[in-house]
Amino acid sequence: MNEHVGFIGIGNLGNPMARNLLAAGFPVRVYNRTPEKAQPLAEQGASIAKSAAGVATPGGVVITVLSDDAAVEAVADDALLAALGKGGLHLSMSTILPATSERLAKSHAKHGVTYLAAPVFGRPEAAAAKKLWICTSGPDEAAKARVRPLLEAMGQGVYDFGPSVGASNVIKLAGNFMITALVEVMAEGSALAEKNRIPRAAFLDFFGQTLFNSPVFNNYAKRLIAADFDKVGFTGQLALKDMRLGLETAAASATPMPVLSLLRDRFLAAIATGEGQLDASAIALRAAEDAGLTWFPRDAK
Repeated sequence: MNEHVGFIGIGNLGNPMARNLLAAGFPVRVYNRTPEKAQPLAEQGASIAKSAAGVATPGGVVITVLSDDAAVEAVADDALLAALGKGGLHLSMSTILPATSERLAKSHAKHGVTYLAAPVFGRPEAAAAKKLWICTSGPDEAAKARVRPLLEAMGQGVYDFGPSVGASNVIKLAGNFMITALVEVMAEGSALAEKNRIPRAAFLDFFGQTLFNSPVFNNYAKRLIAADFDKVGFTGQLALKDMRLGLETAAASATPMPVLSLLRDRFLAAIATGEGQLDASAIALRAAEDAGLTWFPRDAK
């Protein structure tokens, strides 16, 4: 592969994504604020940059997979954009506000750099298996075609949402809301079952095999049955960030989302009780406690 790729953000999601690019034969240069996290990728063939701007090659591609808007804006500074230069491309795969993408696209254009939004759906295990669903948006069709091989090396499907650069960010925030709402509904239904002496495993297994037979439902059913909330793929702290971004986007477009407000409060409660670093699915604990239950790591008898 001739496309040299700079990669910024080697976290739970970014690490397997970068590994898949290396496995596909792309030359990859990585940067992470915590250098130790990037070091294992060097053993797979990546080169390590000492700064965010150091990952860029003139006219090349830089991918960012970062935790929030502030982190993306901090690395996409004049130094990085100057290093990319005319013909360069920034593929932003973080979950951020559509307004942030629009602002970044304008600042990039001043340097002759194209900005594309490409947030993903999938937990770290999906990223490792190249099973991410990737959403893209932006006006430059040639840039989308250019990064297509990169996206196909990291995911199982790429869906484009048109020329408005923030469109895929709206899709991502709406999707994260719906996934989290599903977990809340599963937790509330499980609490109702257990209050009536029906083990949550029986409850969730039934619906996972019948009315709600889908990967998302069944993956979260396994987590809720095992109560393995300390096996973290996505923290409650990050989920709270996503709920806040969703509410901000909803407010900007005068879109009432009362369920999203409830979910924001669930994660606020999780953080207030010291559970913000557990997996986001731990909001199930709140539904159980509201019903006077303890969420044991086994079926209630």
